[in-house]
Amino acid sequence: KRMKKAAPYLILASGVLWGTTGLFVRQFNDKGISSLDIVAIRAMVTVLCMFVFLLCTHRELLKVRLKDLWCFAGNGILSMLFFNLCYFKAMTLTSLSVAAVLLYTAPAIVMLLSRVFFKEKLTKVKLLSVVFTFVGCILVTGVIGSGAVLSGAGTLVGLGSGLGYALYSIFCRFALERGYHSFTIIFYTFVFTMFGTIPLVDLSGISNVVFSGWQMIGFTLLCGLVTTVLPYICYNFGLKHVENGKAAVIASVEPAVATLLGVLVFQETLTVTGAIGLLMVIGAIVVCQRKG
Repeated sequence: KRMKKAAPYLILASGVLWGTTGLFVRQFNDKGISSLDIVAIRAMVTVLCMFVFLLCTHRELLKVRLKDLWCFAGNGILSMLFFNLCYFKAMTLTSLSVAAVLLYTAPAIVMLLSRVFFKEKLTKVKLLSVVFTFVGCILVTGVIGSGAVLSGAGTLVGLGSGLGYALYSIFCRFALERGYHSFTIIFYTFVFTMFGTIPLVDLSGISNVVFSGWQMIGFTLLCGLVTTVLPYICYNFGLKHVENGKAAVIASVEPAVATLLGVLVFQETLTVTGAIGLLMVIGAIVVCQRKG
C-alpha cells in the first residue's frame, strides 16, 4: 500500500531529475561534447553503476531469459536511441522550441499505445490532462510568437522523437509483466543503448574530456546518477503501480523544471505565457491524479 501511494511521487521525482539534464548538458557542450556523445556517456555510466551495484548486492537480477531480450532491445534501441536521434535531428530541421513541443506528443502516444497493448481506459480525466500537458509545453517552450516554421520533414522526425520517448513506457511495461525487476530493466536497457551509440560517437574525444581530471570524472558520474540512474529507478518503480498514460503525464513536469532552472541558474527570462504554461503542466499532473 505504501509503495502504491508513493508511486506517483516517484514518477514526479523522475521528471524533476530529468529536468536537471540541461545543467549538465551545457557544461559538456562547453567542453566540446555533442548531444549524442552525452547519450553515450549517460548510458555507459548507467551500465557501470548498475553492474557494480547488482554484482555486489543482487547478482540474481543480472539473469534474463533469451526470449525476453526483445523487451530490453526495444527499450534501448527503439526507444532511447531512436528518440534521441530523432530529437537531435528535429532540432536541425526546425527550431529547438518546435522540436521540444513535438517531443511532448509522447503522453498522448503512450495513452493510445497503452489502450491497444494493455487495454488501459481512455478516460475524460486522462484526455483532459494530456491536453493541459501539451498546451502547457507549447507555452513553456515559447513556440507561439517565435516565428518558427514547421517543415514536413521536421514535423515527421519530431513526432518520431515523441514516439520513441513513448515507447519506453510500453517496453518497460512488457518487461515488468514478465516479472523483471526494475534494476534488471534499467541495466539491460542501457546495455543496448550503449552498444547502439558507440558506433555513432567519437570515443577518443569523449575519453579525453571525461578523464581530463578527477573533477571531470566526478562530474560525469554525477551526471549519470542524477539524470539517468536515479530517475529511471524512480520511474520504473512508480510504473509498477501507475498506468502508463498517467505516468507519462506526471513525468511531463520535466520541461517545467528545466525552464525554472534556466531562470534560476542561467538568468533566462520567464515570460507570462511561459508562467501560464508551467501552471498548466502542474495542473495536468493534479488533474491526472483525480479519481472523479
